[in-house]
Amino acid sequence: MDQNQDSSVRFIPIDDARNLAVRCLQNNGCNIENATAVANIMVRAEADGCPSHGLFRLPGYVAALRSGKVNGEAIPEISHLMPSILKVDACNGFAPFALERSRQDLIDTAKTHGLAAASVVRAHHFSALWCDVEPLVDSGLCAMACTAYLPAMAPYGGAKALFGTNPMAFGWPRTGHAPVIFDQASAAMARGDVMIAARNGETVPTGVGVGPDGLQTTDPEEILKGAMLPFGGHKGSAIAMMVELLAAGLTGDRFSFEAAKYDNKDGGPPQGGLFLLAIDPEKFGDKDWAKHCDGFFEQMLAIKNVRLPGQRRYESRMQSVQKGIAVPEKLIVEISGLLDPLS
Repeated sequence: MDQNQDSSVRFIPIDDARNLAVRCLQNNGCNIENATAVANIMVRAEADGCPSHGLFRLPGYVAALRSGKVNGEAIPEISHLMPSILKVDACNGFAPFALERSRQDLIDTAKTHGLAAASVVRAHHFSALWCDVEPLVDSGLCAMACTAYLPAMAPYGGAKALFGTNPMAFGWPRTGHAPVIFDQASAAMARGDVMIAARNGETVPTGVGVGPDGLQTTDPEEILKGAMLPFGGHKGSAIAMMVELLAAGLTGDRFSFEAAKYDNKDGGPPQGGLFLLAIDPEKFGDKDWAKHCDGFFEQMLAIKNVRLPGQRRYESRMQSVQKGIAVPEKLIVEISGLLDPLS
């Protein structure tokens, strides 16, 4: 959309958007390392065409800093529980810096042992998971990540929120091509998209969620008061359960319902865990794995109207470099009001 067609949207150069986010976070209690890591993730989401995980999240990050829920100067602690298992303690800080600080260790461990797993605990995660997976894939690794949230989605057959939206991301490296990466919520729609629909006065498709009365509705405001629904019925519900078990049961951090119990409801990201797995395909005995897989992707792309996961995101990224990112004027005004810290 051209700015001249809609005066309520402003296109901002990527570097300017990043600098604005960094300044806002620093003014509200983040050190430069944490502020930069969080800003990079938000701007990446914006550039890739996912505003629900972009600057839209900045007021929530600030709220968590102002309430004292999150330590904006946290220094993550990394340890090896086993040669190929890392534990990353975010020390009550934002997840992006903990992931950034532990990333090279995870990559090196995977390339040494063939695979590596990491649990990230005491972290506040609010961002798109593909941003956590893509750097691992760019290093030649297959990777997946998942995290829980606050109760937002009902298990299949129920109408009470128990699971988070519980996203998971998976990435596969390709030589000479952009990697194949998907990132999807276990819910029928990302909660951030429901929140944006509510903000904009729009409806959502049938099947996204139920209101407080347990009946399906297309009103995002009612869904936010009630519960979201899993995609694919019982299949999405099972995946959401798996994510809870990996991100909380395995790591020892909080299940979504436990995160809600301790969250101060300031609108910022709750504390919880993440699970990451990195695999080096070079260590699995097939020296032609990349060529073999490219043949598979070619078969997919030969089918009319089929595109590989992530392709639209890469196209959006290229456009954002040229045009900047589209930010609603209302959000710019809101962020501007957050630049001055509370006294």
